[in-house]
Amino acid sequence: VQLQASGGGLVQAGGSLRLSCVFSGRTFAFDTYVMGWFRLAPGKDREFVGAISKSGDSTKYGDSVKGRFTISRDNAENTVDLQMNSVKPEDAAIYYCAAGRYLTATRGLYDAWGQGTQVTVSS
Repeated sequence: VQLQASGGGLVQAGGSLRLSCVFSGRTFAFDTYVMGWFRLAPGKDREFVGAISKSGDSTKYGDSVKGRFTISRDNAENTVDLQMNSVKPEDAAIYYCAAGRYLTATRGLYDAWGQGTQVTVSS
């Protein structure tokens, strides 16, 4: 499994940004994986942002982003997106997409990780 995240950049506090992650794999199809987003800020542990079920009908979010961020997926295009609205300075981090089998916030249960995309927030 290979995951390629993109869409990071500089965003003003209060603004919006959309991250995307493209999945490629030969053994298992995209729609057999739960897809998650995590983030890593300097001096902090990797934090769960959210995840979406294999079919896309269920989502789970971390408390710090609930109501502001939305995860969606397109199983025909093998992509998962993270729409970030009302961005705050504390959202600045490297954002990683991950593939796993369970809709969970536990990062150890995700099997594959992308390389990350940097989000910088100006206040």
